[in-house]
Amino acid sequence: MSVLAVTAVTHAYGDGQDRVVVLDDVTLHVEAGEMVCVAGPSGSGKTSLCHLAAGFEVPDAGTVTVDGQSPVERPDWALVSALPQQHGLLAELSVRHNAALPALRGGVEVPHLDELLAALDLSELADRAVADTSLGEQQRAAMARALVLSPRLVVLDEPTGHQDDDHVAQVLAVVAQAAADGSAVLVASHDDRVLDASDRIVRLDRGRVVP
Repeated sequence: MSVLAVTAVTHAYGDGQDRVVVLDDVTLHVEAGEMVCVAGPSGSGKTSLCHLAAGFEVPDAGTVTVDGQSPVERPDWALVSALPQQHGLLAELSVRHNAALPALRGGVEVPHLDELLAALDLSELADRAVADTSLGEQQRAAMARALVLSPRLVVLDEPTGHQDDDHVAQVLAVVAQAAADGSAVLVASHDDRVLDASDRIVRLDRGRVVP
């Protein structure tokens, strides 16, 4: 069984004449230890696919499962975690506490948290409130949060969008390590460096998978 199974998914926003189909009969699978990049122009449906895979939304038709379960019905960051474009960090908490939040909620020890923060160049900022960090630093803090529980599926939406070249390399190294440790990784990106680092590329155009 694939970790992520997206099967014949169609999804739209709006009603009647305002209805816009953003995904049209999309099927894809991601295996444990695999990094799959969803590529395509702006408006092709990449972010909508990420939202469905992460369990933020339910498809209008078709199914989305993670380890055979609906991510909507089982919202568990040990099952599926996400780095959305809107990072969703808590401004009043430190970088460390934001990164550890999924573990704190579940009462789980995270002995590798300091190692993860160091790998993302966040050690010196760990005790700083995220409101006092740059957008790139916030994105990396959200990346640490997504990876802290070594989830079965990691969904990353444009994870290098706010990073300079040096930090792109760090982010990709951390993501590659997550896949090597057994997580399935779905990443949406138009960054050629992310595409080059991926095991497989799925291309979307106007909501459909294309060759």
